[in-house]
Amino acid sequence: MDLKNLRKSIDKIDNEILNLLDRRMGIVKEIGKLKLQSNAAIYHPKRENEILNCLMEQNKSNITNSGIEAIYREIFATSRYLELPERVAYLGPIGSFTHQVAVSKFGKISEYISSTNIESIFKSVANKSVKYGVIPIENNSNGIVSESLDFLAKYDVKIIAESNLSIHHSFASNEKLISNIKKIYSKDIAFGQCREFLNNYSLENAELIPLDSTAKAAKIASETPNSAAICSNIAANIYNLPIMFENIQDNNDNITRFFIISDFKTNATNSDKTSLCAFINNSDKPGTLAKLLNDFNTKNINLVKLESRPLHKNKSFSFWFYIELEGHIDNENVSNIFKEKKDKLKWLGSYTQEKY
Repeated sequence: MDLKNLRKSIDKIDNEILNLLDRRMGIVKEIGKLKLQSNAAIYHPKRENEILNCLMEQNKSNITNSGIEAIYREIFATSRYLELPERVAYLGPIGSFTHQVAVSKFGKISEYISSTNIESIFKSVANKSVKYGVIPIENNSNGIVSESLDFLAKYDVKIIAESNLSIHHSFASNEKLISNIKKIYSKDIAFGQCREFLNNYSLENAELIPLDSTAKAAKIASETPNSAAICSNIAANIYNLPIMFENIQDNNDNITRFFIISDFKTNATNSDKTSLCAFINNSDKPGTLAKLLNDFNTKNINLVKLESRPLHKNKSFSFWFYIELEGHIDNENVSNIFKEKKDKLKWLGSYTQEKY
C-alpha cells in the first residue's frame, strides 16, 4: 500500500475514533446529570484507575502502557469537564513540578490557578474557590514537607489521591561560560538535591537564592544577567532558558510525592492508605505514643509513616503526630479506632496508594 492510501486509512480510523468519542461523551453527560442530582463527586480516582488497569491488561498493540495512560488522562479530563468544569490550584507558575502533576491528573482542558505558596492552595480548596488542590508532601531524598503537614491539620480539606513524580533537575542559563554565573535561583530543597553538581563545578561560592518554585527560578534567571536556574527541562523551555547540563540531581531515583486535596471522601479499593492527625495529651511523657501505636497494632492496622510536628500552642515541647496507615476509613478496623479515639484523631483522607 502506498503513502496516499495509508493516510486515507488513518483518516478513516480517525473518523471512527471521533464518532466513538462523541458517543462516550454523550454517555458522560448523562452520568453528569445523575451526579448533579445526587450531589456526587465528579472526580473518581478509583474508577479511572480501574479503566486504565483494564486497558493495560488487554494491551497487545503498538501503544505502550504509558501512551495509553497519557491518552486516557486527557479523555478523563475532557469527560469531567463536560460533567462540571474544574478549577485546580497548584504551587508555583506554569512549569513547576506541582503544575506537571496537576496536568497529568486533570488534563490540559481544566482551569488551573497558580498559587504562590502552599497555604493559599489550602485556603482556595477550603473556601471552595477551587475544587482541587495539588500540594507536595515529601521527597525521598529530603524528607517531609512540613508546611503541608501543618496545613492538613489546620484546614478542613480531604486528601483524595496521591501522585509520585520522578524529579530531574537541569542547570540552565543564558551565560555561555559557567564561570560567569554569580547567582543561582531555585527552590531551597533543589539546592540540597544537587549539592554534588554545585561542588564539582566550583559553584559553591555562587549566591544561592531560594524561591517558591523551580519554575519561578527559570523565569527570573531568564531575565537576570550572570545567573542560572536549577529547574526542570519543561520550565527552562517555557522561559527560553538554554540548558547547560541535564540530570544534575545527586540521586537519580529522586521522587517527590504529591497529594490531591478536595472536599469529599473517595470510595474504598483493595489498595488504600489513610492519613490522620493524632493529638495526644502529655505527648512528652514516657509511653504515651507507645500506647497509641499499640492500639493500632491490636486492631491489626499497619502503620507506614509517623511524623511529629510541634503544636505551636505554648512554650512547652508538645507535639502532634501525622500518621499514614494501610486501609480505608470505611474498613471496619480503621473505622473502629476512629470511633474509639474521636477526640484524639482527625481523619485527613483515604486514597488509593500509587505505586512508584
